[in-house]
Amino acid sequence: MTMMDVINKKRLGQELSEEDLEFSFLGYFRGTVPDYQMSALLMAICLKGMTDEEVLKVTDLMIHSGEVLDLSGVDGVTVDKHSTGGVGDKTTLIVSSIVASLGIKVPKMSGRGLGHTGGTIDKLESIPGFRTDLNREDFIRQVNQVGFAIIGQTPHLAPLDKKVYALRDVTGTVESIPLIASSIMSKKIASGADKIVLDVKVGKGALLKTQEEALEISRLMKKIGEHYGKEVDTMITYMDIPLGTSIGNALEILEVMKILSNEENNYLVALSKALAAKMVQLGLGISIEDAHHRVEESLKTGKAYQKFMEMVEAQGGNIGGLRVSAYTKDVLSTKAGHIVDMDAYRFGKLSLELGGGRKTKEDKIDPKVGIVLKKKIGDDVKVGDVLCTLYVKEPEYEPKEDITDYYTMKKLSGSKKQENLDTI
Repeated sequence: MTMMDVINKKRLGQELSEEDLEFSFLGYFRGTVPDYQMSALLMAICLKGMTDEEVLKVTDLMIHSGEVLDLSGVDGVTVDKHSTGGVGDKTTLIVSSIVASLGIKVPKMSGRGLGHTGGTIDKLESIPGFRTDLNREDFIRQVNQVGFAIIGQTPHLAPLDKKVYALRDVTGTVESIPLIASSIMSKKIASGADKIVLDVKVGKGALLKTQEEALEISRLMKKIGEHYGKEVDTMITYMDIPLGTSIGNALEILEVMKILSNEENNYLVALSKALAAKMVQLGLGISIEDAHHRVEESLKTGKAYQKFMEMVEAQGGNIGGLRVSAYTKDVLSTKAGHIVDMDAYRFGKLSLELGGGRKTKEDKIDPKVGIVLKKKIGDDVKVGDVLCTLYVKEPEYEPKEDITDYYTMKKLSGSKKQENLDTI
């Protein structure tokens, strides 16, 4: 067998055997298969797909390429949450704080940014001193004492996925349902939680673009969970517009703190409450109505905010040292209209261009840059109004295109809104 045989087999749409998958994926992991050949196989998988049996086998290879975290030392039921990724998605930080404040243990292993989507670990590392590399003993101790801990994907947990994930990010092979399902579930199974809630995002700003893709990946991830004896529940949520008002690592931490202080009320808040309630329902075995009530109380009483701050302090973070760029640029609207849509994908690409994401796996993220949205769907806009504020590296920065194009507006005639839609 050669790697060419495996690549050609998948290019022709054939099912790869257990031997084929071990030869290619483990060969890449051990260094006997080069980047360029693995990239070709990943592209063939993107184009031709995988059977359920192939997905289960690749997931198993990823899980057992390292160690599976033993959470038997954690007191009580453990519940994990994962999102398939989106622009401005900081739900993990909000939801984990709420759920842990209600007495449920949340051992969380999160990822870094992937393409135009942000990563929870990148956001947390914008806090000076914050450690995402806790060893197993410290991780379990913190989960018991604080209620939750968030760490990066360690070299010992699903390391094959980590290597493949980095290659996918820079070879145009991110948007593959089988590979996304294997990547997510290998980390979730290796992380050891008893129960898992999956936030499956669909829309312009998500990795998944259609309802059919979201339903398919939900089915696959539930099947993988069932295979390993895990209780898995999914929520399909929409990602056509950026989540919340901030895009960028330090800026998103500031937004999380405002939400946990009960100072915001928007779609991101509603989504976070729904996800938290689902986790509380699973963790405590109560009705969803009771779970929603407890989530609301956690936010109103400040318990969720206190839990977040406790977690940051426990992991060495100095929240007072959090900084955003001193250089800002207001983006002024070049058109007048009534905002009916916003393109999350283009905002994600803009954040990437500013330095808030990675174009290659060697890139370093600038945690201080990003975007704060000043206008939202439903707002009327005049020429010259501030649409958003960019936090940039240099004061001379100029956008490469008219950012007004990221908004879809109804044209206004005087004070009367026309019914026809124009993408401006």
